Amino acid sequence: MRYLISLVLSFWAALASAQNWEARALFGDPDAAQVLKVISSTDIDLFSSVAESFVAGREGVSVDYYVAGTADLDRILRQSPEKFDVAISSAMDLQFKLANDGFARVLEGIDYPAWAEWRRSVFAFTSEPAAIVVNRAAFAESGAPQTRQALIRALRETPERFRGKVGTYDVRQSGLGYLFATQDARTSETFWRLAEVMGNLDARLYCCSGDMIEDVAAGRLLVAYNVLGSYAQAREDLSDQIEIILPIDFQTVMMRTALVSARGPNPIVARDFMEHLLTLRDTTPTSAPALPMLDLDKPASEQSTIQLEPALLTYLDRLKAQRFLQEWADAIIQ
Repeated sequence: MRYLISLVLSFWAALASAQNWEARALFGDPDAAQVLKVISSTDIDLFSSVAESFVAGREGVSVDYYVAGTADLDRILRQSPEKFDVAISSAMDLQFKLANDGFARVLEGIDYPAWAEWRRSVFAFTSEPAAIVVNRAAFAESGAPQTRQALIRALRETPERFRGKVGTYDVRQSGLGYLFATQDARTSETFWRLAEVMGNLDARLYCCSGDMIEDVAAGRLLVAYNVLGSYAQAREDLSDQIEIILPIDFQTVMMRTALVSARGPNPIVARDFMEHLLTLRDTTPTSAPALPMLDLDKPASEQSTIQLEPALLTYLDRLKAQRFLQEWADAIIQ
């Protein structure tokens, strides 16, 4: 199966840059009678075990897996909902709005706790914190900051050391980055002080967590703020170069969600896939997916986890979004 994935990735490498997706892979028989099309913001390496386990027990079914950024995913599904069966995204607010706008199919009869789904249309299946990732060598003597205030102090004390070496999401391009930033701003004014400090240090802006993690490990960045913690934790090969901090002042935890396209071509297989996805927490450790699956027996803490509720739409209001993005740009882009 891994060999097949590599072949498909190679085949699509030349096309990916010209399309709206970042990567693409086929899981299962290329000639399968039923091809489930999944568009997702989750990297192939992190999601491959999910797709492989799904097709392993289903003859005649394959998964055509497209990777796109969270904002691109939302736009693509809105423009062509009939081309995809399942959408998986870390941007909870955009997924919620897709369902609210009628792009998600209602799935009756799925046994799922109310706090982890919205109107049987959007289902959460992971729990993933935003993290601060730092270069270990850079903080070997002083120790890595464990709070946002401590990070602000460290950056202010030696600004020339950190100039051009602090990174965060470009929230104008990243749906997940926008979600993390707006949730931070709702929780504490510290976010804006930190944003101003990072802006004064010529912060570098990124589309993706993976790129930030790589640059911290290589020393091109010394600090990356609001990195997706699950992606950093999955990089065990970089554990000697990076340190992952879940700030103790407050944490922002998102739940990755999935929905079935209301106009997708394979609704029956799509429902089967969703049921498979939502039961993966019961798999054995050796076959469990790389993503941190949600424990459905333990309701998510409201103090740290972003909830699946209408409040997610607040910062998607056009005027509120314009105002937030302007304030963010004033702070970060100086």
